[in-house]
Amino acid sequence: MILTVTPNTALDITYRVRSLRPHASHRVTEVTERPGGKGLNVARVLAALGHEVTVTGFAGGATGHIVQQRLTAEPGVTDALVPIAGASRRTIAVVDERTGDTTQLNEPGPAIAPAEWSAFQEAYEDLVADASAVALCGSLPPGVPVNAYAGLVRTARAAGVPVLLDTSGEPLRRGVAARPDIIKPNADELAELTGSHEPLRATQDARRRGAHAVVASLGTEGLLAVTPEGRWRAAPPARVHGNPTGAGDSAVAGLLSGLVDHLPWPDRLARAVALSAATVLAPVAGEFDRGAYEELLGQVAVTTAATAA
Repeated sequence: MILTVTPNTALDITYRVRSLRPHASHRVTEVTERPGGKGLNVARVLAALGHEVTVTGFAGGATGHIVQQRLTAEPGVTDALVPIAGASRRTIAVVDERTGDTTQLNEPGPAIAPAEWSAFQEAYEDLVADASAVALCGSLPPGVPVNAYAGLVRTARAAGVPVLLDTSGEPLRRGVAARPDIIKPNADELAELTGSHEPLRATQDARRRGAHAVVASLGTEGLLAVTPEGRWRAAPPARVHGNPTGAGDSAVAGLLSGLVDHLPWPDRLARAVALSAATVLAPVAGEFDRGAYEELLGQVAVTTAATAA
């Protein structure tokens, strides 16, 4: 079982409009709702790849109830969300059908009481004991300590379970010091962590700060990985156009899937890039186009990255 942790779960709502114009009324052509938050997106992709996945985090209020109801319809995904008094957040994505661009609105999330955080930590320790790998994903809701991910990393490491951390800002900075097996920052998060805007130098610096391996997401340029086994760049055969929402989460799913399947790093990276690109091509955020994934998988270019000066 792979465990994904999403402290700030959400109900993802996607609106499609013919053309998005500021200060104008719009007729929505299509609406979709689905359980969201980074770890839930990761879980959905992992399940589609054939893995058994358990999701945990927080759920509360009417929105949290909808999230949990929708999770029952996700094959291969087990709901272990911890109940809270506050209402789970919503995220709104507005897709402009003319340009393919997406505008994202993210609510901050509910306040978590100390007793609720303690209940989550107890549940997490029990779940980690049965996990083959753990993904810690996304932002922290109000009330959760800023060093929360560092503690969750240490719990997984103490249990001998590999852990991937995908967050940003101070939670990432503190989490890296706890020595996760993998971190997956994007270019902006990597620059904020290290102070460097040169991707390879920044990725190597992030690894020196404690992460066993660093996989940086560079948008349309694919992934850059610095690991104990080597350094690689992995890129799709051509730039893809569509909705990028969830593409990074699909990359996380590819990395975790490759980890538990014991693939060598180049194959893990190829899987992650193909899944990410296939997610951009999917009509709904958090899904991937399976046909595109299977076609792209053999076309991803994985090359050795030179050492930065």
